Amino acid sequence: MQRHFHRTLPERLALLLLLVVTRISLAQDNVVHPGKPWLDDRGQPIEAHGGGIIKLKDTYFWFGEDRTQTNDPDKRYVACYSSADLVHWKFRKQVLKMSDPEHLGNWILERPKAFYNAKTKKFVMYLHLDGPGYKLARVAVAVSDRVDGDYIYVRSFRPLDQESRDIGQFIDDDGSAYLIFESRPTKGFFIAKLSDDYMSVEKQVAFVQAPLEGGALVHYKGLYYVVGSHLTGWKANPNVYASAKALGGPWIEFKDIAPPEANTYDSQSSMLIKVAGTQTTTVIYAGDRWTPKTLWDSRYVWMPLEIGGGQIKLPEPKPWTLDIKTGITTVLDPK
Repeated sequence: MQRHFHRTLPERLALLLLLVVTRISLAQDNVVHPGKPWLDDRGQPIEAHGGGIIKLKDTYFWFGEDRTQTNDPDKRYVACYSSADLVHWKFRKQVLKMSDPEHLGNWILERPKAFYNAKTKKFVMYLHLDGPGYKLARVAVAVSDRVDGDYIYVRSFRPLDQESRDIGQFIDDDGSAYLIFESRPTKGFFIAKLSDDYMSVEKQVAFVQAPLEGGALVHYKGLYYVVGSHLTGWKANPNVYASAKALGGPWIEFKDIAPPEANTYDSQSSMLIKVAGTQTTTVIYAGDRWTPKTLWDSRYVWMPLEIGGGQIKLPEPKPWTLDIKTGITTVLDPK
Protein backbone atom coordinates (compact mmCIF):
# COMPACT_ATOMS: atom_id res chain seq x y z
CA MET A 1 0.00 0.00 0.00
CA GLN A 2 1.53 3.35 -1.05
CA ARG A 3 1.62 6.03 1.59
CA HIS A 4 1.76 9.78 0.97
CA PHE A 5 3.51 12.06 3.43
CA HIS A 6 2.57 15.73 3.33
CA ARG A 7 4.97 18.18 4.98
CA THR A 8 3.79 21.49 6.31
CA LEU A 9 5.21 24.73 4.89
CA PRO A 10 7.50 25.32 7.90
CA GLU A 11 8.81 21.76 7.56
CA ARG A 12 9.50 22.23 3.86
CA LEU A 13 11.28 25.52 4.50
CA ALA A 14 13.37 23.95 7.27
CA LEU A 15 14.34 21.07 4.97
CA LEU A 16 15.23 23.49 2.17
CA LEU A 17 17.36 25.56 4.55
CA LEU A 18 19.13 22.41 5.74
CA LEU A 19 19.94 21.41 2.15
CA VAL A 20 21.26 24.88 1.34
CA VAL A 21 23.42 25.01 4.49
CA THR A 22 24.76 21.51 3.76
CA ARG A 23 25.68 22.42 0.20
CA ILE A 24 27.36 25.66 1.29
CA SER A 25 29.27 23.77 3.97
CA LEU A 26 30.45 21.16 1.47
CA ALA A 27 31.46 23.83 -1.01
CA GLN A 28 33.36 25.84 1.58
CA ASP A 29 35.12 22.68 2.72
CA ASN A 30 37.28 22.88 -0.42
CA VAL A 31 37.95 26.61 -0.22
CA VAL A 32 41.30 28.24 0.53
CA HIS A 33 40.86 31.41 2.59
CA PRO A 34 44.05 33.50 2.28
CA GLY A 35 45.08 35.09 5.57
CA LYS A 36 42.48 33.23 7.62
CA PRO A 37 43.28 30.52 10.19
CA TRP A 38 44.11 27.30 8.32
CA LEU A 39 43.36 24.19 10.34
CA ASP A 40 44.76 20.68 9.95
CA ASP A 41 42.91 17.37 10.36
CA ARG A 42 43.07 17.78 14.16
CA GLY A 43 41.40 21.17 14.04
CA GLN A 44 44.70 22.81 15.01
CA PRO A 45 46.29 25.76 13.19
CA ILE A 46 48.87 24.63 10.62
CA GLU A 47 52.37 25.42 11.89
CA ALA A 48 54.46 25.44 8.71
CA HIS A 49 55.88 28.96 8.51
CA GLY A 50 58.61 29.84 6.00
CA GLY A 51 58.02 26.43 4.55
CA GLY A 52 58.54 24.31 1.49
CA ILE A 53 56.56 21.63 -0.31
CA ILE A 54 57.58 18.47 -2.14
CA LYS A 55 55.35 16.05 -4.02
CA LEU A 56 55.75 12.27 -3.82
CA LYS A 57 53.49 10.41 -6.24
CA ASP A 58 50.05 11.92 -5.57
CA THR A 59 50.79 13.35 -2.13
CA TYR A 60 52.13 16.76 -1.19
CA PHE A 61 54.25 17.22 1.92
CA TRP A 62 54.50 20.64 3.54
CA PHE A 63 57.38 21.37 5.93
CA GLY A 64 57.69 24.54 7.95
CA GLU A 65 58.71 26.24 11.16
CA ASP A 66 56.55 24.97 14.02
CA ARG A 67 56.07 27.94 16.34
CA THR A 68 53.52 26.31 18.66
CA GLN A 69 53.39 28.18 21.97
CA THR A 70 53.82 25.03 24.06
CA ASN A 71 57.09 24.05 22.37
CA ASP A 72 60.22 23.86 24.51
CA PRO A 73 61.73 27.38 24.15
CA ASP A 74 65.25 25.92 24.09
CA LYS A 75 64.51 23.80 21.02
CA ARG A 76 63.52 24.55 17.44
CA TYR A 77 60.85 22.56 15.64
CA VAL A 78 59.88 21.65 12.08
CA ALA A 79 56.44 20.19 11.39
CA CYS A 80 55.36 18.03 8.46
CA TYR A 81 51.87 17.87 6.93
CA SER A 82 50.50 15.87 3.99
CA SER A 83 47.71 16.51 1.51
CA ALA A 84 46.26 15.05 -1.67
CA ASP A 85 44.66 18.32 -2.79
CA LEU A 86 46.72 21.20 -1.29
CA VAL A 87 43.67 22.26 0.69
CA HIS A 88 43.14 19.63 3.40
CA TRP A 89 46.25 18.94 5.45
CA LYS A 90 47.01 16.05 7.78
CA PHE A 91 49.49 16.59 10.59
CA ARG A 92 52.18 13.92 10.35
CA LYS A 93 54.53 14.90 13.19
CA GLN A 94 57.22 17.28 14.33
CA VAL A 95 60.01 15.84 12.20
CA LEU A 96 62.69 17.98 13.82
CA LYS A 97 62.97 18.77 17.54
CA MET A 98 66.46 20.14 17.87
CA SER A 99 68.51 21.65 20.64
CA ASP A 100 71.19 24.22 19.81
CA PRO A 101 73.47 22.11 17.54
CA GLU A 102 76.46 24.43 17.57
CA HIS A 103 76.19 26.06 21.02
CA LEU A 104 75.27 29.45 19.61
CA GLY A 105 73.21 30.65 22.56
CA ASN A 106 70.27 32.63 21.23
CA TRP A 107 70.08 30.55 18.07
CA ILE A 108 67.80 30.68 15.04
CA LEU A 109 66.42 27.97 12.75
CA GLU A 110 64.29 29.10 9.83
CA ARG A 111 62.83 28.20 6.41
CA PRO A 112 63.10 24.40 6.26
CA LYS A 113 63.16 22.90 2.76
CA ALA A 114 63.13 19.12 2.25
CA PHE A 115 64.29 17.29 -0.88
CA TYR A 116 63.95 13.63 -1.85
CA ASN A 117 67.07 12.10 -3.40
CA ALA A 118 66.05 9.22 -5.67
CA LYS A 119 69.61 7.86 -5.84
CA THR A 120 70.28 7.61 -2.12
CA LYS A 121 66.61 7.14 -1.11
CA LYS A 122 67.19 9.77 1.56
CA PHE A 123 65.25 12.89 2.48
CA VAL A 124 67.58 15.86 2.89
CA MET A 125 66.44 18.99 4.68
CA TYR A 126 68.11 22.38 4.34
CA LEU A 127 67.55 25.09 6.95
CA HIS A 128 68.79 28.58 7.67
CA LEU A 129 70.93 28.35 10.81
CA ASP A 130 71.95 31.52 12.59
CA GLY A 131 72.99 32.99 15.89
CA PRO A 132 72.72 36.31 17.72
CA GLY A 133 72.55 39.24 15.32
CA TYR A 134 72.19 36.94 12.30
CA LYS A 135 76.00 36.93 11.96
CA LEU A 136 76.52 33.18 11.49
CA ALA A 137 74.59 33.08 8.18
CA ARG A 138 74.87 29.37 7.37
CA VAL A 139 72.75 26.53 6.07
CA ALA A 140 72.19 23.41 8.14
CA VAL A 141 71.57 19.95 6.73
CA ALA A 142 69.49 17.19 8.33
CA VAL A 143 68.64 13.75 6.94
CA SER A 144 65.88 11.15 7.31
CA ASP A 145 65.07 7.76 5.77
CA ARG A 146 61.37 8.66 5.65
CA VAL A 147 59.59 11.80 4.50
CA ASP A 148 57.91 12.12 7.91
CA GLY A 149 60.67 10.48 9.91
CA ASP A 150 63.00 12.02 12.47
CA TYR A 151 65.49 14.26 10.69
CA ILE A 152 69.00 13.96 12.11
CA TYR A 153 71.31 16.97 12.11
CA VAL A 154 74.46 16.46 10.03
CA ARG A 155 76.35 19.73 9.75
CA SER A 156 76.25 23.41 8.79
CA PHE A 157 78.25 25.36 6.23
CA ARG A 158 78.24 28.46 4.06
CA PRO A 159 77.23 27.46 0.53
CA LEU A 160 79.77 28.54 -2.09
CA ASP A 161 81.63 30.10 0.86
CA GLN A 162 79.01 32.85 0.92
CA GLU A 163 76.80 34.11 3.72
CA SER A 164 73.37 32.51 3.59
CA ARG A 165 70.24 33.76 5.31
CA ASP A 166 66.77 33.27 3.78
CA ILE A 167 66.74 30.11 1.68
CA GLY A 168 64.37 28.76 -0.93
CA GLN A 169 64.21 25.54 -2.91
CA PHE A 170 63.58 24.73 -6.54
CA ILE A 171 63.09 21.40 -8.27
CA ASP A 172 63.10 21.76 -12.05
CA ASP A 173 60.94 19.72 -14.41
CA ASP A 174 63.86 17.36 -15.05
CA GLY A 175 64.18 16.64 -11.32
CA SER A 176 67.31 18.74 -10.76
CA ALA A 177 67.44 20.25 -7.27
CA TYR A 178 68.58 23.76 -6.40
CA LEU A 179 69.04 25.92 -3.33
CA ILE A 180 68.26 29.64 -3.42
CA PHE A 181 70.02 31.71 -0.78
CA GLU A 182 70.38 35.38 0.04
CA SER A 183 73.88 36.72 0.63
CA ARG A 184 73.85 40.15 2.25
CA PRO A 185 77.48 41.22 1.46
CA THR A 186 77.06 40.51 -2.27
CA LYS A 187 73.79 42.49 -2.42
CA GLY A 188 72.05 39.68 -4.25
CA PHE A 189 71.06 36.04 -4.11
CA PHE A 190 72.40 32.81 -5.54
CA ILE A 191 70.75 29.92 -7.34
CA ALA A 192 72.97 26.89 -6.75
CA LYS A 193 72.74 23.27 -7.87
CA LEU A 194 72.90 20.61 -5.17
CA SER A 195 75.42 17.77 -5.31
CA ASP A 196 74.35 14.33 -6.52
CA ASP A 197 73.57 13.20 -2.96
CA TYR A 198 72.04 16.63 -2.06
CA MET A 199 74.33 16.84 0.97
CA SER A 200 76.17 19.91 -0.28
CA VAL A 201 76.00 22.70 -2.82
CA GLU A 202 77.80 21.73 -6.02
CA LYS A 203 77.99 24.85 -8.14
CA GLN A 204 76.63 28.31 -8.78
CA VAL A 205 74.05 28.43 -11.56
CA ALA A 206 73.15 32.10 -11.26
CA PHE A 207 73.83 35.14 -9.16
CA VAL A 208 70.94 37.59 -9.29
CA GLN A 209 72.17 41.11 -8.59
CA ALA A 210 69.24 42.26 -6.47
CA PRO A 211 69.21 42.70 -2.67
CA LEU A 212 66.24 40.43 -2.05
CA GLU A 213 65.28 37.57 0.27
CA GLY A 214 62.44 35.03 0.37
CA GLY A 215 63.48 33.74 -3.05
CA ALA A 216 60.96 31.49 -4.82
CA LEU A 217 61.26 29.96 -8.30
CA VAL A 218 59.02 28.28 -10.86
CA HIS A 219 59.49 27.00 -14.44
CA TYR A 220 56.36 27.75 -16.46
CA LYS A 221 55.81 27.45 -20.22
CA GLY A 222 59.44 27.81 -21.21
CA LEU A 223 60.35 30.63 -18.83
CA TYR A 224 61.79 30.76 -15.33
CA TYR A 225 60.23 33.17 -12.88
CA VAL A 226 61.75 34.25 -9.58
CA VAL A 227 59.98 36.18 -6.82
CA GLY A 228 61.70 37.92 -3.95
CA SER A 229 61.08 40.25 -1.02
CA HIS A 230 62.93 43.44 -0.11
CA LEU A 231 65.01 43.49 3.09
CA THR A 232 62.59 44.90 5.66
CA GLY A 233 62.73 42.23 8.38
CA TRP A 234 59.31 41.05 9.56
CA LYS A 235 57.58 44.01 7.90
CA ALA A 236 55.84 43.27 4.60
CA ASN A 237 56.95 45.12 1.47
CA PRO A 238 56.23 45.14 -2.28
CA ASN A 239 57.62 41.80 -3.50
CA VAL A 240 59.03 41.76 -7.02
CA TYR A 241 59.62 39.27 -9.83
CA ALA A 242 61.87 38.73 -12.82
CA SER A 243 61.94 36.18 -15.64
CA ALA A 244 64.55 34.43 -17.77
CA LYS A 245 64.70 31.94 -20.60
CA ALA A 246 67.43 29.99 -18.79
CA LEU A 247 67.99 29.39 -15.11
CA GLY A 248 71.40 31.00 -15.40
CA GLY A 249 69.84 34.19 -16.77
CA PRO A 250 70.00 36.87 -17.89
CA TRP A 251 67.11 37.87 -15.65
CA ILE A 252 64.77 40.53 -16.97
CA GLU A 253 64.34 43.62 -14.78
CA PHE A 254 62.39 43.15 -11.54
CA LYS A 255 58.82 44.44 -11.36
CA ASP A 256 56.14 44.53 -8.65
CA ILE A 257 53.89 41.48 -8.45
CA ALA A 258 51.08 43.56 -6.90
CA PRO A 259 50.27 47.26 -6.38
CA PRO A 260 53.19 48.61 -4.26
CA GLU A 261 50.86 50.18 -1.71
CA ALA A 262 49.41 46.72 -0.92
CA ASN A 263 52.80 45.45 0.35
CA THR A 264 52.11 42.08 -1.31
CA TYR A 265 48.84 42.02 0.62
CA ASP A 266 50.77 41.97 3.90
CA SER A 267 52.79 38.87 3.03
CA GLN A 268 56.28 37.71 2.09
CA SER A 269 57.13 35.21 -0.62
CA SER A 270 57.95 31.69 0.54
CA MET A 271 57.41 29.42 -2.47
CA LEU A 272 55.73 29.07 -5.85
CA ILE A 273 53.75 25.86 -6.28
CA LYS A 274 53.11 24.52 -9.78
CA VAL A 275 50.09 22.28 -10.27
CA ALA A 276 50.10 20.58 -13.67
CA GLY A 277 46.53 19.39 -14.23
CA THR A 278 44.81 17.63 -17.10
CA GLN A 279 43.31 20.89 -18.40
CA THR A 280 45.66 23.64 -17.25
CA THR A 281 48.76 24.38 -15.22
CA THR A 282 48.32 26.68 -12.24
CA VAL A 283 51.04 28.47 -10.28
CA ILE A 284 50.21 29.32 -6.69
CA TYR A 285 51.91 32.12 -4.79
CA ALA A 286 52.50 30.91 -1.22
CA GLY A 287 53.44 33.65 1.21
CA ASP A 288 53.74 34.12 4.95
CA ARG A 289 51.91 36.86 6.81
CA TRP A 290 54.29 37.26 9.72
CA THR A 291 53.12 38.40 13.14
CA PRO A 292 56.38 38.98 15.06
CA LYS A 293 54.85 39.27 18.54
CA THR A 294 52.77 36.11 18.07
CA LEU A 295 54.68 34.08 15.50
CA TRP A 296 52.57 31.00 16.20
CA ASP A 297 49.60 32.91 14.79
CA SER A 298 51.34 33.97 11.57
CA ARG A 299 49.01 33.22 8.66
CA TYR A 300 49.42 32.04 5.08
CA VAL A 301 48.50 33.95 1.95
CA TRP A 302 48.08 31.50 -0.92
CA MET A 303 46.66 32.74 -4.21
CA PRO A 304 46.71 31.53 -7.84
CA LEU A 305 48.89 33.82 -9.95
CA GLU A 306 48.15 35.41 -13.28
CA ILE A 307 51.32 34.32 -15.07
CA GLY A 308 52.61 34.04 -18.61
CA GLY A 309 54.68 35.75 -21.29
CA GLY A 310 57.24 36.93 -18.75
CA GLN A 311 54.62 38.66 -16.59
CA ILE A 312 53.29 37.89 -13.11
CA LYS A 313 50.36 39.44 -11.28
CA LEU A 314 49.28 38.52 -7.78
CA PRO A 315 45.54 39.24 -7.54
CA GLU A 316 43.96 40.62 -4.41
CA PRO A 317 43.49 37.64 -2.05
CA LYS A 318 39.99 36.21 -2.06
CA PRO A 319 38.60 32.75 -1.23
CA TRP A 320 39.31 30.29 -4.02
CA THR A 321 39.06 26.63 -4.93
CA LEU A 322 41.45 24.25 -6.64
CA ASP A 323 40.65 21.13 -8.62
CA ILE A 324 43.90 19.23 -8.18
CA LYS A 325 43.14 16.88 -11.10
CA THR A 326 42.33 19.47 -13.75
CA GLY A 327 44.47 22.26 -12.30
CA ILE A 328 41.54 24.66 -12.56
CA THR A 329 41.16 27.35 -9.88
CA THR A 330 38.06 29.39 -9.19
CA VAL A 331 38.16 32.68 -7.29
CA LEU A 332 35.00 33.21 -5.25
CA ASP A 333 33.13 36.33 -4.29
CA PRO A 334 33.73 36.68 -0.52
CA LYS A 335 30.35 38.40 -0.17
